[in-house]
Amino acid sequence: MTEQQENSFDHRHFLKNVSSSPGVYRMYNSRGEVIYVGKAKNLKKRLSSYFRANLDSAKTQSLVANISNIDVTLVSSETEAFLLENNYIKKYRPRFNVVLKDDKSYPFILISEHKHPRISVHRGSRKPKGQYFGPYPSAWSVRESLRSLQKLFPIRQCEDNYYKNRSRPCLQYQMQRCAAPCVEGYVSDDDYAEQVRLASMFLKGKNVEVIHALIDKMEAASEKLNFEAAAKYRDQVSALRKVQENQIITSTQEQLDVYGFSHKNGIASIYGIFIRDNQILGSKAFFPKVPKDSDDQEILLSFLLQFYLAGNKTIPKQVVLPLKISEAAEVEAVLSSEAGRKVRFYEGVRDEKRRYLELANKNAQNALETQQNQQISLFKRFSDLEQIIEVDTPIKRMECFDISHTSGEQTVASCVVFDRNGPKKSDYRRFNIEGITPGDDYAAMLQALRRRYKKPSEDTKIPDILLIDGGKGQLSQAEQHFQDWPEEYKPLIIGVAKGSSRKAGLETLILAYSHATIPVQSDQAGLHLIQHIRDESHRFAISGHRNRRQKAKSSSPLQGIPGVGAKRRQVLLKHTGGLQGLKHASKEEIAKVPGISEALADTIYDYLHA
Repeated sequence: MTEQQENSFDHRHFLKNVSSSPGVYRMYNSRGEVIYVGKAKNLKKRLSSYFRANLDSAKTQSLVANISNIDVTLVSSETEAFLLENNYIKKYRPRFNVVLKDDKSYPFILISEHKHPRISVHRGSRKPKGQYFGPYPSAWSVRESLRSLQKLFPIRQCEDNYYKNRSRPCLQYQMQRCAAPCVEGYVSDDDYAEQVRLASMFLKGKNVEVIHALIDKMEAASEKLNFEAAAKYRDQVSALRKVQENQIITSTQEQLDVYGFSHKNGIASIYGIFIRDNQILGSKAFFPKVPKDSDDQEILLSFLLQFYLAGNKTIPKQVVLPLKISEAAEVEAVLSSEAGRKVRFYEGVRDEKRRYLELANKNAQNALETQQNQQISLFKRFSDLEQIIEVDTPIKRMECFDISHTSGEQTVASCVVFDRNGPKKSDYRRFNIEGITPGDDYAAMLQALRRRYKKPSEDTKIPDILLIDGGKGQLSQAEQHFQDWPEEYKPLIIGVAKGSSRKAGLETLILAYSHATIPVQSDQAGLHLIQHIRDESHRFAISGHRNRRQKAKSSSPLQGIPGVGAKRRQVLLKHTGGLQGLKHASKEEIAKVPGISEALADTIYDYLHA
């Protein structure tokens, strides 16, 4: 019996009792899953339209055939309806809605409000005090901007812990990329504040004003016969002019987002160009999940609402749209309410906006073609892998595990996930491995598997194929973990052993339990898919391990001592000549440090010599 036949929804009875007020509705299938979320000014009228005798859309026909239940939520305004609908779509990700996969917050450049401000990248809802510039559409674009700033303005980018514990300038000072505000006597507070002010102006797009200010300072220094300072200002001006030459595209717009659009063969591409403070900060292609027979207006409208109402983006003053949407005025009002100022849409545009729109549409078309080619290639790889391992059902989900450490320290396990659309990064996981013998990769693998697959359950996302990066030893850990699981919950487990020369194409695929090898040629598309997911798990594990190792390096070994905070650590290191001097100091010498009592000196000494 099909799901459509199982559904026995009495729409006539439901429509008799539904309200005519504005609201949001959720449609469910027979399994209780939300399959569609919508909003309406008049719920009764809108929901009645789904049950007409002749439905013109195949998508609507398929949706109605799957409806088992509908519930409604009344709202007091259209703004509230837009917000509630967006929240429901984000929560349930219904199969008949257009769903935006990209819901991450975008990074900003932050100039902090310290005595000696720091320039850094910031991402997230918690915002320390300071000046924010952006958002930038990718981490790469913000890192490139930070590199440019470091060459132009000698402002620190180091972490506060590193900055507070310096007793002499670091390598960045030697490379003339920091003025060394961490150490007295290298730069005055006024000079450092002036560099921060100029950097702020630069980030606001006031490049010409910055150059004029530096030229004035260069000339003033020359008149005072301070030729060393004049030379520094001259070099800064030269570097700034070089950056200006490399900035191919600038804008007269203060805040503007421009979107291009392309939709073909069930794939939609939306390409955004983001302009802030008269500069193009970057661009990005989006590929929302699009149900069959979705029209262009529905796709674009859903994208705009989900993108800007996620709560982690900056809503610009102006948005250029590639096509007209029927509810443009209502969406403008919603975004204006969220932004706290007027937001305006532009559809028919001229001059500069038209050039940006043509560029965005061209890139949207190119991104769509690239995406289609990638999907065709990915489909071939999955099909070939299904033939290689001789499975009867299509592979929907694959997971791969890898272990990374340095001499057994800061061990991290990675789990990456692929579905038929490629990497599913929202499901990636890392596990910090603790409580094992350092360097024991087998124990690390078993711990990671136990933490990822805790018990057999329908709620647990079990992959069709579980790949283990390693030979029979690592594979045996997966066999041990799953040996008592019911057969219907066990994944197909395959070990990916590197060849003796560890070259790509020489891998051996080993089946769990039988340990039989799967014959595969180096040029087969299925092997390329396994190599892709294996390499991705390797990359993800290494990056996690490096982050953990860097965190351990940057943290002070004195942080675990009770009663010793940041200021006392700084005083201790200053008076004993650093960590090694502190370790060699006696209890009496430690007690002579200002602010350290004899009892605390005993605690510090015992901690360092435990």
